[in-house]
Amino acid sequence: MDKKKISTVQQWGNSLAVRIPAAIARKAHFVVGQPVEVLSNDLGIVVHRKGSPKLTLEQRLDAFDTTKHGGEVIATGRIGAEVF
Repeated sequence: MDKKKISTVQQWGNSLAVRIPAAIARKAHFVVGQPVEVLSNDLGIVVHRKGSPKLTLEQRLDAFDTTKHGGEVIATGRIGAEVF
């Protein structure tokens, strides 16, 4: 995962920000809305993914693949009260 890009620290409100280049964000599996944990140690600053991003219903439906997830959830015959 050793990718190197030069970026510039910029002002963002009362904080500082560094843009993460797209190639590095893809490699780290970062997406917009992704919760992250920012740590500082003797080597510098480390950013880790934390959990999954909170997707809206529309984003979840857009990501739904009917060929992969379509059809019945439990594809069995009728059982119990379903049998007439």
